[in-house]
Amino acid sequence: MDTNTIIYIVGGVVLGVILGYIIAKSLEKGKASKLIANAEMEAKSILKQAKSDGESIKKDKMLQAKEKFIELKSEHEKVILSRDKKMAESEKRIRDKESQISNELSKSKKTNQSLESKIKDYDFRLEFLEKKQEEVEKAHKNQIKQLEVISSLSAEEAKEQLIESLKEEAKTDAMAFIQDHVEEAKLTAQQEAKKIIINTIQRIGTEEAVDNCVSVFNIESDDVKGRIIGREGRNIRAIEAATGVEIIVDDTPEAIILSCFDSVRREIARLSLHKLVTDGRIHPARIEEIVKKTEKQIEQEIIEVGKRTVIDLGIHGLHPELIKMVGRMKYRSSYGQNLLQHSREVAKLCGVMAAELGLNPKLAKRAGLLHDIGKVPSSETDVETPHAILGMQWAEKHGEKPEVCNAIGAHHDEIEMTTLLSPIIQVCDAISGARPGARRQVLDSYIQRLKDLEDVAFGFTGVKKAYAIQAGRELRVIVESEKVTDEKAASLSFEISQKIQTDMTYPGQVKVTVIRETRAVNIAK
Repeated sequence: MDTNTIIYIVGGVVLGVILGYIIAKSLEKGKASKLIANAEMEAKSILKQAKSDGESIKKDKMLQAKEKFIELKSEHEKVILSRDKKMAESEKRIRDKESQISNELSKSKKTNQSLESKIKDYDFRLEFLEKKQEEVEKAHKNQIKQLEVISSLSAEEAKEQLIESLKEEAKTDAMAFIQDHVEEAKLTAQQEAKKIIINTIQRIGTEEAVDNCVSVFNIESDDVKGRIIGREGRNIRAIEAATGVEIIVDDTPEAIILSCFDSVRREIARLSLHKLVTDGRIHPARIEEIVKKTEKQIEQEIIEVGKRTVIDLGIHGLHPELIKMVGRMKYRSSYGQNLLQHSREVAKLCGVMAAELGLNPKLAKRAGLLHDIGKVPSSETDVETPHAILGMQWAEKHGEKPEVCNAIGAHHDEIEMTTLLSPIIQVCDAISGARPGARRQVLDSYIQRLKDLEDVAFGFTGVKKAYAIQAGRELRVIVESEKVTDEKAASLSFEISQKIQTDMTYPGQVKVTVIRETRAVNIAK
């Protein structure tokens, strides 16, 4: 073959190779495009399936939550029905008591009528006896003259003999007469006492409301709830740490629940939330600032409440510290009964009863208002002293009269009563506390258990604040970062839980949370 032929053959081979390579590449690219398209379709199918599964899981969880809510609601309704049943039974017992008292009053009325008829009969007989006595005296004088003639004795000698013979008979008659009048005086005194007490109760009638451990904070829209909670819950944690109040944000429309056994803490939290929501700036630093301002405002309000109370009752010259204690009673309760309302009612009852008995009504009002000031202790050491003795000590310290001090200290028989004012205070305190629906024993024991729970935490070194929340199922302890390290905080939580487990009796479990926080603050001028 010649050179040209070889060149053509080689060129044809090269050209064939190039064309084959191009065709192969085109086929491979088409397969890749098809694989990518299939992969995209499969990915879309997987995403669609995932969304469908997510929606079904969401619906299942919502159904479970609704079922749980219905179950809890049913349990709550059972508790309410049980409580209503107990209240109905109590009302029935009260009605039975009222019926019994009415019967006794009717019997007493009949007895009074019988006594009045006997008194009339007694007066008639007395007149008859006086006439007979005159006739006897005339006959006696005639007999004396005859005896003097017969016995040859003088009238004085005969008189001495007659006195000796009649002495024993007169003594017996006198004893019987005294006994009859003493019994009559006792009956009259009991009737008069009942009359005064009934008259006092009827004149002083007030409505009673049992204090609860929950306040409701109303908001304009549910959007505010998210701002109150804050990012990852930092705002709500800051509010709870600053006030010691548990804030419950649930599905209740346009409402947030504040839960705490201490009324002062609840009021501080409520006012602080109102100011924060009105202002619109809600963050931890602002929360602490508002809470401190609100605490000062509440202190001032306590003083104003005390002043208004003493002015309304017409009590003058009360020491400023005692006025402040009276104001603090607004945020305290006794067996669920508001302490200030109870003290005001006792003061009014004492004033009416003292006026009925002819005593000083202003002094009685003063003692009635102050009789329970020992229930608002200003320090932890005061809790160990009985409230009646503590109130008496404060009254003596601030210059109250001895009658008032004795009435305060003796109204629970802690000391001996020395004045008539003391039993009046004791009776009026019992009247106010015994009104139907005035008190609730369960609430007081519940609050005492929460206080004991907080006191356990305060018994450890480095504890700054302690708050019992979640109805006593959780104890949050805030420690001083300078005194307690991170390792010590963990061991402190364990020690507190062991102390609670050993010393206290409680239902369920108590979660102990120790919070340690370090802050560095500087001011740019």
